[in-house]
Amino acid sequence: MGDDSEWMKLPVDQKCEHKVWKARLSGYEEALKLFQRIEDEKSPEWAKYLGLIKKFVTDSNAVAQLKGLEAALAFIENAHVAGKTTGEVVSGVVTKVFNQPKARAKELGIDICLMYIEREKADVVQDELLKGLDNKNPKIVVACIESLRKALSEFGSKILTLKPVVKVLPKQFESREKAVRDEAKLLAVEIYRWIRDALRPSLQNINSVQLKELEEEWVKLPSSLPKQTRFLRSQQDLKAKFEQQQAQGELSDDETDIVAAVDPYELLEAVEILSKIPKDFYEKIEAKKWQERKEALEAVEALIKNPKLEPGDYGDLVRALKKVVGKDANVMLVSMAAKCLAGLATGLRKKFGTYAGHVVPAILEKFKEKKPQVVQALQEAIDAIFLTTTLQSLSEDILAVMDNKNPSIKQQASLFLARSFGHCTQATLPKGILKPLCAALIKQVNDSAPEVRDAAFEALGTAMKVVGEKAVNPFLADLDKLKLDKVWIISKEDEGRKNLHYQAALTVYNCFCGSVSLQPSAGPPKKGKPTSAAGGKSKKTPDSKEITENELSAEVCEELAAGVLPASCLQQLDSANWKERLACMEEFQRAVETMDKVVMPCQALVRMLAKKPGWKETNFQVMQMKLHIVAVIAQRGQFSKTSASVVLDGLVDKVGDIKCGGNAKEGLTAIGEACSLPWTAEQVVSMAFAQKNPKNQAEALNWLANAIKEFGFAGINVKAFINNVKTALAATNPAVRTAAITLLGVMYLYMGAPLRMFFEDEKPALLAQIDAEFEKVQGQSPPPPIRSTRKAVAEEQGDEGEEQEGEGGGGGGGGTQDIMDLLPRTDISDKITSDLVSKIGDKNWKIRKEGLEETAAIISEAKFITANIGELPLALKGRLNDSNKILVQQTLNILQQLATAMGPGLKQHVKALGIPVITVLGDSKANIRVAAMTTLQAWVEQTGMKEWLEGEDLSEELKRENPFLRQEVLGWLAEKLPILRTVPGDLMLCVPQLYACLEDRNGDVRKKAQDALPTFMMHLGNDKMTKATGKLKPASKDQVIAMLEKARAVMPAKPAAPVKTGGGKATAEPSRSDSNASKKPPNKGKAAAGSQQVDGAAGKKPASKGLKDDEDRSGPIFTLIPNAKEQRIKEEKQLKILKWNFITPRDEYVEQLKTQMSTCFAKWLQDELFHLDFQRHVKAIGVMIERLESESEATIGCLDLILKWFTLRFFDTNTTVLMKVLEYLKLLFAMLNRENYHLTEYEANSFVPYLILKVGEPKDVVRKDVRAILTMLCKVYPASKVFPFLMDGTKSKNSKQRAECLEELGCLIEGYGMNVCQSTPAKSLKEIAVHIGDRDTSVRNAALNTVVAVYNVCGDQVYKLIGNLSEKDMSMLEERIKRSAKKCPTAPAKQSANERSQREHPTNPNATFLRKPAQEDPNKLKIMYRTYRIQARQNTQHSESSHPSFPKEFQLDLDMIEMDQSRVCELPDLVQHKLDELLEPIMIPEPKIRSVSPHFDDLHNSTASTINFVISQVASSDINTSIQALAQIDEVLRQQDKADVMSGHIDQFLIATFMQLRLINSTHMADDRLDKKDIIKLYSCIIGNMLSLFSMEALAREASMAVVKDLMHGLITLMLDGRVEDIEDGQQLIRSVNLLVIRVLEKSDQTNMISALLVLLQDSLVTTAGPPMFSELVMKCLWRMIRFLPETINSINLDRILLDVHNFMKVFPKEKLKQLKNDVPHRTLKTLLHTLCKLTGAKILDHLSMIDNRNESELEAHLRRVVKHSGNLSGLKSDLGNEKSGLRTDRMSKAKVSDILSEIFKKIGSKENTKEGLTELYEYKQKYSDADLEPFLKNTSQFFQSYVERGLRMIESEREGKTRIQPSAGTIGMIPHGVDSSLSSNSEELKPAVYYERLKILRQRQGLENTSRQRPSISSLLSSKPPVASSTDMLHSKLSQLKESRELYQQEHNTHSHSPTHAHTRSASPAANLDDLKKRLERIKSNRQ
Repeated sequence: MGDDSEWMKLPVDQKCEHKVWKARLSGYEEALKLFQRIEDEKSPEWAKYLGLIKKFVTDSNAVAQLKGLEAALAFIENAHVAGKTTGEVVSGVVTKVFNQPKARAKELGIDICLMYIEREKADVVQDELLKGLDNKNPKIVVACIESLRKALSEFGSKILTLKPVVKVLPKQFESREKAVRDEAKLLAVEIYRWIRDALRPSLQNINSVQLKELEEEWVKLPSSLPKQTRFLRSQQDLKAKFEQQQAQGELSDDETDIVAAVDPYELLEAVEILSKIPKDFYEKIEAKKWQERKEALEAVEALIKNPKLEPGDYGDLVRALKKVVGKDANVMLVSMAAKCLAGLATGLRKKFGTYAGHVVPAILEKFKEKKPQVVQALQEAIDAIFLTTTLQSLSEDILAVMDNKNPSIKQQASLFLARSFGHCTQATLPKGILKPLCAALIKQVNDSAPEVRDAAFEALGTAMKVVGEKAVNPFLADLDKLKLDKVWIISKEDEGRKNLHYQAALTVYNCFCGSVSLQPSAGPPKKGKPTSAAGGKSKKTPDSKEITENELSAEVCEELAAGVLPASCLQQLDSANWKERLACMEEFQRAVETMDKVVMPCQALVRMLAKKPGWKETNFQVMQMKLHIVAVIAQRGQFSKTSASVVLDGLVDKVGDIKCGGNAKEGLTAIGEACSLPWTAEQVVSMAFAQKNPKNQAEALNWLANAIKEFGFAGINVKAFINNVKTALAATNPAVRTAAITLLGVMYLYMGAPLRMFFEDEKPALLAQIDAEFEKVQGQSPPPPIRSTRKAVAEEQGDEGEEQEGEGGGGGGGGTQDIMDLLPRTDISDKITSDLVSKIGDKNWKIRKEGLEETAAIISEAKFITANIGELPLALKGRLNDSNKILVQQTLNILQQLATAMGPGLKQHVKALGIPVITVLGDSKANIRVAAMTTLQAWVEQTGMKEWLEGEDLSEELKRENPFLRQEVLGWLAEKLPILRTVPGDLMLCVPQLYACLEDRNGDVRKKAQDALPTFMMHLGNDKMTKATGKLKPASKDQVIAMLEKARAVMPAKPAAPVKTGGGKATAEPSRSDSNASKKPPNKGKAAAGSQQVDGAAGKKPASKGLKDDEDRSGPIFTLIPNAKEQRIKEEKQLKILKWNFITPRDEYVEQLKTQMSTCFAKWLQDELFHLDFQRHVKAIGVMIERLESESEATIGCLDLILKWFTLRFFDTNTTVLMKVLEYLKLLFAMLNRENYHLTEYEANSFVPYLILKVGEPKDVVRKDVRAILTMLCKVYPASKVFPFLMDGTKSKNSKQRAECLEELGCLIEGYGMNVCQSTPAKSLKEIAVHIGDRDTSVRNAALNTVVAVYNVCGDQVYKLIGNLSEKDMSMLEERIKRSAKKCPTAPAKQSANERSQREHPTNPNATFLRKPAQEDPNKLKIMYRTYRIQARQNTQHSESSHPSFPKEFQLDLDMIEMDQSRVCELPDLVQHKLDELLEPIMIPEPKIRSVSPHFDDLHNSTASTINFVISQVASSDINTSIQALAQIDEVLRQQDKADVMSGHIDQFLIATFMQLRLINSTHMADDRLDKKDIIKLYSCIIGNMLSLFSMEALAREASMAVVKDLMHGLITLMLDGRVEDIEDGQQLIRSVNLLVIRVLEKSDQTNMISALLVLLQDSLVTTAGPPMFSELVMKCLWRMIRFLPETINSINLDRILLDVHNFMKVFPKEKLKQLKNDVPHRTLKTLLHTLCKLTGAKILDHLSMIDNRNESELEAHLRRVVKHSGNLSGLKSDLGNEKSGLRTDRMSKAKVSDILSEIFKKIGSKENTKEGLTELYEYKQKYSDADLEPFLKNTSQFFQSYVERGLRMIESEREGKTRIQPSAGTIGMIPHGVDSSLSSNSEELKPAVYYERLKILRQRQGLENTSRQRPSISSLLSSKPPVASSTDMLHSKLSQLKESRELYQQEHNTHSHSPTHAHTRSASPAANLDDLKKRLERIKSNRQ
C-alpha cells in the first residue's frame, strides 16, 4: 500500500508515465477529466502532454490502454496543438491498437484516426493507414481498410485522396484472408459510391467472380450522389448548412458541388513503353515489305493499349507514325498507324500536345482516302489528338485545308470541327478563333458537293449550340434566310437524334435550296423564331447583309429610272445646254431625297448619272451636283458593289479636281459606308494608281487616310495597299509622296511597329521621312470610329458584352491580334527542306552554323510567316542544347526572329520550342541566360501566358535542381503572373517545386521564390497553397506556412477585366485603354471619371457592380488636411520618422509612406499606387493627371507624399510607368509654377536627388523629359539650391549621369550667372574642372562646356577659379575657349547661352505638356512659349522669393569688371530717355512688303492651321521670313471684317512677337554682318502690327496675364536699349514704342495688365541684372493704370489684384522695401492700395478670397488701417473738441478689460505675435484712453517696458501719416516702417514732438544721447493730446527730420560698415557713391574701346 501512496501524490503527467499500470490508469482517468475541463484550445496546459499521447495509445496494459485511448481522443478533439502528434499516434494506433482482441479498442482507434482527419490531417492519417495494409497481421489490415472506408463514407472523396487507395485495392482482393477480401469489397463499394465508373478500369484485372459480385453490389447502390456528413474544422459553415437542411428535410442543388467528378485516368498508374519498343522498330517501319512495316506497327499497337503512359520523348515515334499515315500506300497500315497515334494521344493526354501540330496536317490531308475503315481510324486519331491540345493551336492547320480541292478533305475537316466544337465551352471557343472558322465554313455551305455543305451546316449548328446565337450570328451575316434556318435547326436538335420537326424542315430546305448560290432575300425574318435573349434583339433583317446585284442592261435601267424620276429629268440628262443639265440634276436630287429606300433602284439611277456626258461633264456645277447625288443614293438606298463599280471610276477621276474633289470624297465615303471601307478603299487605290494623274493619286491617298480615322481599321487588307503605297513613295510628284507618308502615319496608329517592316528596303532618306511621321503619332491613341459600314453596325451590336478573354501577358489582346492577322504571311514550309534540317543537325559545328544562318535568312526574307514551318521546330530544339554556345545563342536569335515573324501563330509551337528555351535559362553562361530570357519575353508577347502554364512542362523544368534556371523562371513568373486575370489549374503542379525553392541552398533562388509566392497565391488562393504544404517535412512546413502568411499580406489583387477597346495596339500601350474607354457602347453604364468599367469574361457580370465601383472612385482622390504637411516636416526633423534618404528603397520606407498616405489619399488610389502590377500604377497616374487641375490645392497639400511616391517609381525598371511618371511631373511643376508655389527644403531634399538619378537613364526620351523637369524645377525652387544637388550628381559612377549633370550646371550658370554656384564659385568650379580629365568623352565635353559657360560669364577669372589643372586638361580647355570665341566673335555671351539651352532642352514634339489644349494647335504655341521661356531664363533673372536677403553675389562687382579685359562684347550706353514724349502720337512707317502665300484673302475659308503656320514664322530667325509673316498678319488686322479670325490666336501671336523681340535684342543687334536698316524694318513691322492689334479692344483683351507681362518686358527693354538710339531712325522707333506702350496699357484687360506690372516690378526689384531705369518705367506704367482706376474699377477683378499685391508684399515686406535705394516702389504700392480703398470702401476687405494665408504679408492689416482712417478722419476733430465729454458709453466691465489686456500682453511676450500684440495694444489705448496699463507693466523688466514704449511710438508715428520726400538716387531712407503717403494729403495734423522723440531714440541707439534720461510713461505718452500744428510747421518739421535722419544714416553706415545686415561693404555717401559709380563705368567703357 505504501507504494500506492507514493504515486498517488504525483502530478497527472508524471502518473501517465509511471511504471505501475495502476498509476498510469489513474493518470489517464485524471487526464481525461482535465482534457474535458480545459476550455481554451490554445491553453499552455496542452503542451505538457504533447510527448505523452503516443504512450497513451501504445500502453502495454490492455485495461490502461483503453482509458489511454479515451484520454487521447479527448486530447485530439480539444487541443489546438494535437495536429503535431498525428504521425506518431496514428502509427501507434495501427500497430498497437488494431491488433487488440477487444472491439472497444479498435473502435477508439478508428475514432482517433477520424478525429485527426477532422483536425485537417487527412494526408498523414491516410499515409499511415496505407502503410498498415502491408502489415502481416490480417487484423491490422482489416482495421486499416475499415478505417479508410469509414473516413471516405463520412468525409467524402474531396478530403480523402482516392488515387493511392485505388492503387493498392486490387492487391487486397488477392489476400488469403477472407476477412480482408470482404473488407476490401466493402471499401470498393464505398469508393464506387463516390466516383462511380472511374473505379472500373483499376479493378479490371481482379478475379472475375469477385468483379461480378462487385458489379451486383454496385447496381444496388442508389443513383443519387453521396454527401459529406462529417466536416473539417475549417468547414464549419458547410456543417451548419448541412444540419439546417437535414432539420428541414430538404436537399439543395448546391450540395452536388461537394462531390467532384473523378477522372479514372488520374487513378491509373503510368506505364513506361519507350524502352519496350523493339530495337529494330525504326528500321522495320522504313522497310520496303509491307509485312515488316506491319510487324513494327503491331508491336507498338500492343504497347499503347496501356491506358496511361509515362511521359517521355516520343518525337521519333510520332514522326515515324506520321510518315506512315502521310505517305504509306497500304491503307491497312495507315489505319494501324492512325490507331497507334490515337492510343498515344489517349495515354499521354496533354503531354501529347507538343506533337499535335506535326501530326494533324498529315491526318487532314489523308482524309482524301475513301475507305471507311481508314476514315474511321483517322477520325478516332484526330479526335483523340484534339483532346490533348486546343482548337486555337489547330485552327491554322484546319483553315489551310478548308480550301482544298478534294471534297472528302473539306467534308471531314468540317465534321472534325463539328465534333471539336461539341467538346468546347463558351470560354474555350472565343470569337477570335470562331470568326475565321465560320468564314471558311460559310464558303463550304455554298459548295457544289452536298456532303461538304451538310458537314459545314453541322459544324455551324454545333458552334451555335455551344456559344449561343448571339455570338455566332455576326459571322453568319452572309447567309440567306433558308440556310440560316438550317443552321438554327441543327443547333436546336437533341444530341444524336434529329426530331421530326428538324427532318421535315430539312426536307423542305433541300427541296428549295439544293445548291443555289447566295441571293438577297427581301422577306421579313421568320416570326416564330425566338429572339436572342441577351440583348432582346431579333435576328438580323436582310439589310444587314451585303447586297449583291446582277448587272442590269441599259434598257432595264432606263425603264426602272423612268418609274421613279420625272420624264423631263430623263430627257434633259444629255442636253447640250448646261443650265438644262443643272436643272435636271436638281430635279434628280429632289426625287432621290424623297424616294423610299425599298423601291430605290440604285444601280439604274447611277447608270443614268453615268449616261453621256457622264463623268466627262465639263460644267463644274453640274458635276458637283452629280457627285453629291451619288453620295445621297449610297446613303439612302440599298447600294451594292455592282452599283459602286459603275461610279467609282468617275469619282476617282474627279477626286483630285479643285472644285469637285470635295464632293467626290463625300461620295467615296458614302460608298464606304454602304459597301464596307476595306472593299471601297482597295478599289479606289487600285483605280487611282492605274491612272497617271498625280493629283488624283495624292488625293485618293489623303481620302483613305482620313477614312481610316473615321471608320477604324477593322478589315482593311494591308497587303492590298502596300504595293501601291510603295509606288507612291517612289513617285516623282512630292504631293503623292507626302500623301503616302501621311497614310502610313495613320496606318501606324493602328498597326504599330509591324508596319515598318514592309519598308525596311527603302532608301535611307525615305525611311527617315517615314520614321519621322511615325514619331509624330508615337504614343497617340487611334481616334474612336465615327462611321461604320451599315452591315457592320448590326454585327457590332451582336458583339456587345462578349469580350475575348485577354491574357495579360502581352500579345493576347484582341486589337493586336486582328492587326497581326491582317499581315500577309508567307508559307516557308517548302523552304525547310530535309537537307536544311539535316544540316542543322550535322556533326560538324560549322555545317550546323551554316544551316542556322540559312534558316535566319529564310525567315528575314519572308518577313511575316505562317505557323507551318515543317520539321524546323524539332531541328531547332536540338540546337538549344548544343555543346557550342555560339550556336545556342544563334538559335535563340532565330527564335526571337521567329516570334516577330510568326506573330500569334507561335502558340502552337510553345510546347515544342518554347519550353526548351526555359531549359536554356539554366545555362552557366550569363550571356546565354540573358539571350534566353529575351527570347522568352519575345515569345510570351506573341502567345500570352496560358500555353506556357498548361500541362506539367513548367513544373518539370522547375524540378531540375539548377539554381540559375530556378531563379530566372521564378523571377519571370513573379513578373508575369500579377498581370494575368486567369491561369490554368496546372499552375498548381508548380507549387511543390516552389516550396522546394523556398529552401534551396542558393540565396538568390530563395529570394526569387519568396517574391513569386504572393503571385502564386493570388491565383491559387491561400487554402490550396496551405493544403499543399501537407506533404512537406514538419520543419519545412512550419517555415513555409510562416512565409505564406507574409505573402498573404502583400498578395496583389487580380487585374480587372480589360476595357473593350476599339482596336489598335491595346496591349502594347496600356495608356491607350484609358483613351478608348470612351468607345464603350452607351448601354453598358457610363464609367465615372478616372476609372474604367469592368466587364466579365463573357459580358455576364451585371453592369450595376461596375457602376458601384465607379461611384466609389468619383470622390476626391486627395484630402486636404490643414497643417498635415507641416506636422510631417516637424516629425522628420525630430527624427520621429525615417528621413527620406536611401540608396535603394527598403520596405520600412514604403510602409512609412503607405501609413502617411492613408490619411490624405483615397483608399482605392492608394491600393492602385502600391499594387504589384505596373499597369495599375499607370492607371492611377492617369487619374492623378485628370484631377491635377480640379484638385490642385489638395495636390499641393500632399505634394511631399506624391513626390516621395514618384521617387520609388524611379527605382522601377518599367519604361511605361517611368514615361507616365515624367508626364505627370511635367504637368505638376507647370501647375506649381502657375500657382506661384515654392518647394520647401523638405520636399526638395526627398525628391530632387532621385530625379537626378534618372538624368543618367540610357533612354534618350527619358533624359529629355528629366531635363525639362529640372528646368521647370528652377521656377519653383531656387536655382542656387538645385546647384548642390547637381554637383552631387556629378560624383555618380554612371557616366551619362555625370555628363548630363555637368551640362545642366552649365545651363544654370548661363541662365543665372555665377550666383548659383554654391557653396562658393571657386569650390564648385574646382570640382567641375576635375571632370575635364574624365575617361568618358561625353563627361569631358560636358565639363569643358560648363567651364566655357563660366568663361562667358566672368572671363579670364575662370582660370583663378578652377585651380591647378594638368597640362593636358588645361590645353583642352584653352582650345575649347578659343573655339567658342571664334564661333561668336561679336555676339554677346548671352547668345551662346540661348543656343546652348535650346540644344540642351530640345522642344518635345509630343504635346504631353498640355493635357487639355485650349487652342487649335497647342503644340506650336507650347513649343514657342517654352523656347521663349528658356531665353527668358537667361535674360531675366529668376526671382528667388525664398531668399529673404540679397547677398553680395547679387550685385555688380565693379572691380572684377574693370580687371576683366578679355570681354569681347560691348556694354550698351545707359541713356536717360525723355519719357514725357509718351503721349505724343507718332506716324509709323508702313511696311511695303509683298504678301506671300498662303494668302489671307481666303482666310475665312481657311483653317486655323494657316494662322498657326504664319504665326510660327513670326518668330523665325530669318528676318525676311519674319517680316513677310508680319505683313500677312497686318493685312488681316487692318481689315475689320477679317480681324476676328485672329481671335483665339492672340496669345500665340504675342508670344511669337516677343520671342522675335528677344531674338533681335540678343542676336541680330549684336551681329555686325546684318544691315541695321533691316532690323529697324523688322522693328517697325512688329510695332505696326501691335498698334493694329491693340486698337481693337476685343482682341487686345484676349491676351493673358503671363503674355502681357512678357510683352511689356520686351517693349520696356527695347525702349531702354541704347543700341537702338544710335541707329538711324532709332529715336523715331523709340517714340513709336512709347505710343504702343500707352495703347497696350489702355486696351488690354485691366486686371491682367495691373497683375503683369506688379509681377514685373517685383522681378525687376529682385534682379540686379536689368537696366536701372527698368523698374522706374514699370512704375510709371502702374501710375498710369492707377489713373484709369476710377473708370475701370467695375471691370477689374479685385481678388486677383490683391493676391498679386499680397505676393509682392510677401517678397517685399515694409522693412525690405525701405532698404531699397529709392522709395518710389513703396509709394507706388501704397498709392495703388489707397486708390482701391477710396473707390471701394470697406468692401475691399471682402476681396481677399484668393489669398490662402493672409498672415504671410501685411496687406490685410494695411487695408484695415486705410479703411479705418478714411472712415474716422471726418469724425476726428469732433472727438478732439469734445474732450470733456469724453466718457464713453461703451465702458466695459473691469474683469473683461483685464482679460483683454492679459491676452494682448501675452501676444507681445510671444516671439511670433509681438507685432500684432503691439498694434492691438495701441488700438485698444486709442479706443479706451482711460485704461490703466500700470498693473500689467509693474512686474515686468525695464527692458520689456522700454520695448513696449518704443513699439507704441513706432506705431503712433506710422499712424500719424508722416511722409518722406523722395531722396535722390542712391540714398536709402532709414525709417524702418512703411509710411502711408496717401494719408498726408488728408488734413490730419502732425506732432513735431513725435519727430523729436523719434530722433532721440535713434540717437540713443547710436550712442549719441545719454540713455539714462527718464522716459515718460507709456500711459502718458498715449493719453496726451498735443496742440494742433499748422501746415507750415508740419512741412518744416518734416524737412528737418528728413535731414537729420539722412545724416544719421551716413554716420551709421560709416561706423557699422561690417554689420551683417548690410549687403555691400563699400557704401559711402550717396552722392559720392553715385559719382564713383559713374566714373567707374566710364573707365570700363573706355577700356572696352
